Amino acid sequence: MTTDWAEIACDVPAEMVDTLADFLVELTGNGVGIDNMHLDTFSLDSLEDSSIKTVKGYLPLDDSLEDMRIKVEQFLATRGPEFEGYVYKPPVVTVIKNEDWANNWKVHFKPVRIGRRLVIKPTWEEYQEVAGDLVIQIDPGMAFGTGAHPTTKMCLESMERIALDHCGGVLPSPVLDVGTGSGVLSIAAALLGAGAITAVDIDPEAVRVTQENLELNGVADRVAASTTDLGKLPGSYPVVVANILAEELVRLSDQLISRVAPSGWLILSGILTEKEEFVLAGFPSLTLVENPREAEWSCLTLRKSQ
Repeated sequence: MTTDWAEIACDVPAEMVDTLADFLVELTGNGVGIDNMHLDTFSLDSLEDSSIKTVKGYLPLDDSLEDMRIKVEQFLATRGPEFEGYVYKPPVVTVIKNEDWANNWKVHFKPVRIGRRLVIKPTWEEYQEVAGDLVIQIDPGMAFGTGAHPTTKMCLESMERIALDHCGGVLPSPVLDVGTGSGVLSIAAALLGAGAITAVDIDPEAVRVTQENLELNGVADRVAASTTDLGKLPGSYPVVVANILAEELVRLSDQLISRVAPSGWLILSGILTEKEEFVLAGFPSLTLVENPREAEWSCLTLRKSQ
């Protein structure tokens, strides 16, 4: 039986190659590649002299892919600053096809109910709606997620609780979605009643996938998706959601706090449970409202005073 694989490529300083390669070997149990050279699992000889190397690991194409990708991102953000010349870049995931990826993906992605009203449905699946359902149709681009991963799922549930339990059933707008990925959170915000959403991501490909999914769900007129830098966004938002790395959340804490309107909500996710206190310490001016956890992941919902 053939197995499909995903290649995850990370650009790092040459001095970080050994450290990252060891991590990828431990995470995947497979060999690593450096630039265009394939190396034995435990051999890192014959590296060329250059300041930046592309280290490649190989992940199975199954429902563990999203979790493993996030772990690689967490490792890069945590260990990268130890090495001179390091600049964080999200890893690039590419499918190595032995079979048709679309069919492989369909095996692992089925409709899933999240919270009380939200349902995420892949475009190719049938789903019988019940009264009150808010259905998000998604055709995920590779590596941008389906919304069912705990980091995204807890954001969706928190957004729904804000709308249903605190704001009369309608999510206040405008909403800011930082690290939009496949656009799931922005689509959900629109379905929960927000009239205007700003979605940003540092990856142009993520923005392209988001735009396609916005159009698929008929909410493109309410969501502005772009690669605009967080620091260049004007105004403030009654709801801000940021599903990115814990280290990036802390690095961007001042900018995120400044974007939250008085009495507004800030939902933070992408946080390993062991890093909760680290992230909370970066947002001392906000009040913790709730702290759901699932598996090894945490979500923090904070609120700004009036």
